[in-house]
Amino acid sequence: MPFVPLTDAERRAMLERIGVRSVDDLFTLIPEPLRYPTIDLPPGEPELAAARAVQQLAARNRPASALACFLGAGVYHHYIPSAVGALASRGEFLTSYTPYQAEVSQGTLQVTFEFQSLVCELFAMEVANAGMYDGATALAEAVLMAERITHRSRVVLAGSVHPEYRAVVETYVAPRGTELVVGAVERGDTALHEQDVGDLLDERTACCVVQQPTFFGTIHDWRALRAACDRTGALLVMVCNPIALGLLRPPGDWGADIAVGEGQPLGIAMSYGGPWIGLMATRERYVRQLPGRLVGATRDVRGRRGYVLTLQAREQHIRREKATSNICTSEALLALQAAIYLSLLGPRGLRQVAESCYQYAHYAAAAIAQLPGYAVLTPEPFFHEFVVRCPVPPSELNRQLLAAGILGGLPLGRFYPALADCMLLCCTEMNTREEIDRLVAALAAARRETA
Repeated sequence: MPFVPLTDAERRAMLERIGVRSVDDLFTLIPEPLRYPTIDLPPGEPELAAARAVQQLAARNRPASALACFLGAGVYHHYIPSAVGALASRGEFLTSYTPYQAEVSQGTLQVTFEFQSLVCELFAMEVANAGMYDGATALAEAVLMAERITHRSRVVLAGSVHPEYRAVVETYVAPRGTELVVGAVERGDTALHEQDVGDLLDERTACCVVQQPTFFGTIHDWRALRAACDRTGALLVMVCNPIALGLLRPPGDWGADIAVGEGQPLGIAMSYGGPWIGLMATRERYVRQLPGRLVGATRDVRGRRGYVLTLQAREQHIRREKATSNICTSEALLALQAAIYLSLLGPRGLRQVAESCYQYAHYAAAAIAQLPGYAVLTPEPFFHEFVVRCPVPPSELNRQLLAAGILGGLPLGRFYPALADCMLLCCTEMNTREEIDRLVAALAAARRETA
């Protein structure tokens, strides 16, 4: 049908209904100088000159591949096999949209089913969804899921859970009146000390959230916490680094009820902060409270194997009061990349990557701990991240490292004021011993210059 615009009378009726006299009145909350800014654009340039100007601007950015990168904190510089991009960029994958019409998207649905199966195997859980927006929103959805299951509204989070993940959880639950309790993290002379979150649980607690490895890189034994959850009836929610699971016990073996994580390390580029894909898995008995898309395998009337969207959780598919999800954007292409990555590496390859991360991080930490003025505060065992107390303000230290072609760690004072003189360093398989030696030398030189 042709496009039929609103008439003037219809516009007046709409404005009158909402109580304003003109469309301009809708924007009075915006400061007047900002409503119609004057944009000072230079005169037009020939395409060749414009392209050169843009290239010069782009050259001012230094990608991680051009530096020795020791920055992690939830986004990791891993090697992506060339087959991941080659396969994921094929037209049948790259140009296909979310499979709302499931019967005509069998290829996409099969890929999603394989992705879910790989996540279940990786996490040692019984059922996984087709992906969330990212790790932080996956955790927030896990908290909401725990509240629905337990009919409780108190949530305990370890202080060593990624602070940005905790902020997203707070944003999600604030309108619901959920009580959030965060465990303390204290700084000792030689190590960080975390409050035992098991002591914070009670019969009003919906779930306890922990991270493995923690934001600081530490690896914990969670058996006592699982027992505390059993005593109080709280669910155990675990945030996991999927690469670390090539080496560490998966959340299912710890008795986690819900496991989440960020899928970016699985063959997905850092991409200046996204898009990525959140991983989420749970026990089969909780599957009807699992948000997001879920693809199942079935047989058609001729007995042929097929794939369908099943247990659809959104209000557009089921009665609104039964909906458990507001996930609207399909992450199918990123799920494909993660599935290709895991399939290429297999269990042995994933373990090799994890072992490289572990060994390089411990080599770096041991060398830095010997430098005068520096101290490693992350207690062993840790995976591929660790906290370093610095004799130079971390922001200034990072400027000096960048001048030496090194991308330094994350200054922690932004999230933990007591750690204002500390940074979080990370090593992956992309680092070499030579790069680590350069880092150690640059740290030593920075201290000498400020002594």
